[in-house]
Amino acid sequence: MPMKKYKPYTASRRGMQGTDYSTLTGGSVPKTLTEPKRKSGGRNNLGRTTVRFRGGGNRQLYRRVDFLRREQGEAEVVALQYDPSRSAFIALVRYRATGRLSYILAPEALKVGDVVQSGENAPIKPGNALPLKRVPDGAFVHNIELRAGARGKLVRSAGTYAQVMAKEGRRCILRLPSGEMRYVPVEAYATIGRVSNVEHENVKLGKAGHRRNLGRRPHPRGVHMNPVDHPLGGGEGKSKTGRPPCSPTGVIAKGFRTRRKSKTKIHRVKDRREK
Repeated sequence: MPMKKYKPYTASRRGMQGTDYSTLTGGSVPKTLTEPKRKSGGRNNLGRTTVRFRGGGNRQLYRRVDFLRREQGEAEVVALQYDPSRSAFIALVRYRATGRLSYILAPEALKVGDVVQSGENAPIKPGNALPLKRVPDGAFVHNIELRAGARGKLVRSAGTYAQVMAKEGRRCILRLPSGEMRYVPVEAYATIGRVSNVEHENVKLGKAGHRRNLGRRPHPRGVHMNPVDHPLGGGEGKSKTGRPPCSPTGVIAKGFRTRRKSKTKIHRVKDRREK
């Protein structure tokens, strides 16, 4: 899908490019599939900042997307819509048996009028959800469950996909977008195809105001702060402390591993850092 480019009538517009939404059909958003999205500004229930540089942004209405995909029967794609809460596009589907409306993640090349379905007997077709034991080796999948019935947790961002490499008994080996090879139960569901909005990684915001609209506040560097605010702060003029980059609490920002080996190592076949 081509990117939308802008005429450079201001300095911020030069080089700016965004997503082309011409493939979307829009349409009304069912109220039964939405809920208000309250913003915290990065604060917890005590009012303390736990995530820095968050706040403001445009108002958003959260769309409840079906990541479980367990309803049986055929569903027709009614509309392809933009979702402000995620980078991928979403598809509004109507189940033919019950007439119920639902949102699903839209895979690449899905069109209005297409039919999607779920279940062990669903055909291998983009948008269909079925257990990994029914998916042939080499197929691209997304919205993958870590456990059967636990809803899709992996590979949900725009343009991403995982590949089914092999099956060993009750486990399936997947190659994730990071390059990691991981075991997933064969009973876990996954959706066939690649997630839509493949060109999302090429978006260039162009100006600071666009970031503010997304709810991202300015991110000052630690060396610009005072020593009381950051370990890298202070000094006369531009001075380097020799200390590696770190957070305000002193946690190393580059090269410090935060993953717990005991909980994840048993599920990994190959680490993403290995060549």
